[in-house]
Amino acid sequence: MLRLYTYFRSSAAYRVRIALNLKGLAYEAVPVHLLRDGGQQNQPDYRALSPLGTVPALQTGSGTFTQSLAIIEYLDETHPLPPLLPAPAEDRARVRALAQTIACDIHPVNNLRVLQYLGRELGATQEQKDAWYRHWVCAGLLAVEQLLAGDPRTGTFCHGEMPGLADCCLVPQVFNARRFDCPLDALPTLRRIVAACEQLAAFQNAAPAMQPDAE
Repeated sequence: MLRLYTYFRSSAAYRVRIALNLKGLAYEAVPVHLLRDGGQQNQPDYRALSPLGTVPALQTGSGTFTQSLAIIEYLDETHPLPPLLPAPAEDRARVRALAQTIACDIHPVNNLRVLQYLGRELGATQEQKDAWYRHWVCAGLLAVEQLLAGDPRTGTFCHGEMPGLADCCLVPQVFNARRFDCPLDALPTLRRIVAACEQLAAFQNAAPAMQPDAE
């Protein structure tokens, strides 16, 4: 049995939950509350699994894996159907670029530990932290919109007619954008794709509200 260390609102863990569901893989969800008890991700037992103290971490019969994109590609290589990356090299590069724009450019500057640091160490108010969040999310999602809208390979989903790696990243980021009231009016392609994803059980069952630790 796969064991996923997760937090219901973590967009990185959300990505992996979607991928597991798309693959039809059963897993045990082990909640790691990022705010309770000073952050359960900081406890020694969890740091032994994930030295940076981040979720998700995935335990398998082959070991423990961290970093959501690495986990998703591991799942795609060990359980190749349905594929989350297309076969042609140029198309794989496109999908990875979409995914990494979200996971490497948008998400890191807006995750919980960064927002906590802005407040705790730099004295930013909640209003200032929210403004920071919206600035980087809006700039990043606008770039994703341009990549999607300007490419004929965009279909019902980010790449063609099957959801894949890029969609696993896009839906959680839009969920967070909505939480922080980021304007999405200028992103019609992105919104259309997210709406299509949200019709699928794999995405619905991975949503934060459906998790055992949801608050």
